[in-house]
Amino acid sequence: MPALVVLGAQWGDEGKGKATDLLGGSVDYVVRYQGGNNAGHTVVVGDQKYALHLLPSGILSPDCVPVIGNGVVVDPAVLLSELSGLNERGVDTSKLLVSGNAHLITPYHQTIDKVTERFLGSRRIGTTGRGIGPAYADKINRVGVRVQDLFDESILRQKIEAALQDKNQILVKIFNRRAITTDQVVEEYLKYAEQIKPFVTDTTLVLNNALDEGKVVLMEGGQGTLLDVDHGTYPFVTSSNPTSGGACTGSGVGPTKITRVIGILKAYTTRVGAGPFPTELFDEDGQKLRTIGGEYGVTTGRDRRCGWFDAVIARYATRVNGLTDFFLTKLDVLTGWEQIPVCTAYEVDGRRVEELPYSQTDFHHAKPVYEYLPGWTEDISKAKSLADLPKNARAYVKALEEMSGAPISAIGVGPGRYETIEINPFV
Repeated sequence: MPALVVLGAQWGDEGKGKATDLLGGSVDYVVRYQGGNNAGHTVVVGDQKYALHLLPSGILSPDCVPVIGNGVVVDPAVLLSELSGLNERGVDTSKLLVSGNAHLITPYHQTIDKVTERFLGSRRIGTTGRGIGPAYADKINRVGVRVQDLFDESILRQKIEAALQDKNQILVKIFNRRAITTDQVVEEYLKYAEQIKPFVTDTTLVLNNALDEGKVVLMEGGQGTLLDVDHGTYPFVTSSNPTSGGACTGSGVGPTKITRVIGILKAYTTRVGAGPFPTELFDEDGQKLRTIGGEYGVTTGRDRRCGWFDAVIARYATRVNGLTDFFLTKLDVLTGWEQIPVCTAYEVDGRRVEELPYSQTDFHHAKPVYEYLPGWTEDISKAKSLADLPKNARAYVKALEEMSGAPISAIGVGPGRYETIEINPFV
């Protein structure tokens, strides 16, 4: 049976949570394969709204097993708090599985993240300050602490002590901050061990066995394609790989087992944090998109930067992820515009460019080339099929599909779980 990947095809915040939750009832496992609690998913079930930061969206589907894969960085305090909050609302979280190979975010990662951003000033990246980048840096530098280390106090102490030797030098001598003691970190993290232990297992083995048994596994990325550390708008990126390749390394499921890669594509474009954004709007249209679309960060609460749809980015996402389908979200937000601009290409130093510029310099200088499509005024939130959409809304969807390079198999026409038009079922 197939492994499916769901990922963001823009800069994140495209509505992956809704897509994953919608599929959750049709799949057996939902896996977060990268990122940490810097990613936020909003899921609306009936009249209930759930804001998930670290947990896979599938945790809201009672027959689905949610999995935090080895590629995720885990803040144990956030994990336990999020589980507690869902339990209080009657959500069963007992099926959760956490990879013992996932790396831990520690207090010193958070401290370094925050002081470094302040130190960078106008050159800051726009991180969430949650320690994600420093935790991934320690992983690559082979001085990271993993979930499984919580269950061996000797190893936990050795690793934290080694990590703090360098970090305390930086905190004290460069940033004029207090040193962090090994004892305080070890003491805090040992308290988490017994609470987390029931969830911890070899998730790679579990997932591959499940696929061999004919189960359906859905892998869910955080952030989006343009925030990928290798393929995004570096250095204004996250510290992991939200693209489809990251699904393999972050879950331990091989690429030959993935049969479908679904890109979540917002009907316009948003981004949070610093970095280039060719179609960004600074006028009333931008504020209108933000207000109607509720474009405020789930995790940070920050205003999202808003702009028109960018087909250049969509084509790029199709290419680097090998996308088989798109799920177009928030089409309803565009109701009411007489004309809707769509960026079909860029102008860079007088040249027309139809693919994402390879050069960082060129991308920073890229100006959008727009095509104007007719809008619609009808309420589309009750639409259940393409035929229910106004003519101009159907034309808009068709144009985006042709420009983006992959079929649009589902369309979100409202925030609710079932406010979706399914054209080609994903499972």
